[in-house]
Amino acid sequence: MTLSRQAIRSQIREKRNQLLSDTQHQAGLDLIKLFSTISELSSSTHIALYLSTDGEVNTTPLIEWLWSQGKSVYLPVLHPFSKGHLLFLHYTPATPMTLNKYQIVEPQLNQTLIKPVAELDLICTPLVAFDSKGQRLGMGGGYYDRTLATWFKDKQGAKPVGLAHDCQHIESLPSEAWDVPLPKIVTPSKVWQWES
Repeated sequence: MTLSRQAIRSQIREKRNQLLSDTQHQAGLDLIKLFSTISELSSSTHIALYLSTDGEVNTTPLIEWLWSQGKSVYLPVLHPFSKGHLLFLHYTPATPMTLNKYQIVEPQLNQTLIKPVAELDLICTPLVAFDSKGQRLGMGGGYYDRTLATWFKDKQGAKPVGLAHDCQHIESLPSEAWDVPLPKIVTPSKVWQWES
């Protein structure tokens, strides 16, 4: 029997939330080792990331490492007027933060810090589960599907890279027409690639 998308979400979220804090810490460090090997990194200056929540692989060490490499990091902010869309704001250790409606920490909206998606080099996307074909299952809001729609259509602009724990991989996901498969996903133990 094939599980529904909602059942998969529940199952995988529970699995990653059961990871011990030592495991989470090590996963964050291992993620840097593999992320540092991806071919796109050397030509990328403007990189969108996100702050981990709900058991997601710890992105803080990666963000700090990217700063140490002279990269500019951007975090997603819920668009105040365009429902279901994201803005990306430049993020530094001094950025004032706030909680959004999902109780996720994001930078306080400041128009001078917004980086248009077309000017980003990489967008690291969160995900709940992914399969062996690069299909990504998110939280169901469609924020990243909308953000990546242009890239998906003409392969222009910021390239998406999924980040996940190894336990978030399942063999096959039920997919919808609007789902954006990812060309690359980095976990603490492997770089998954589906590019030709």
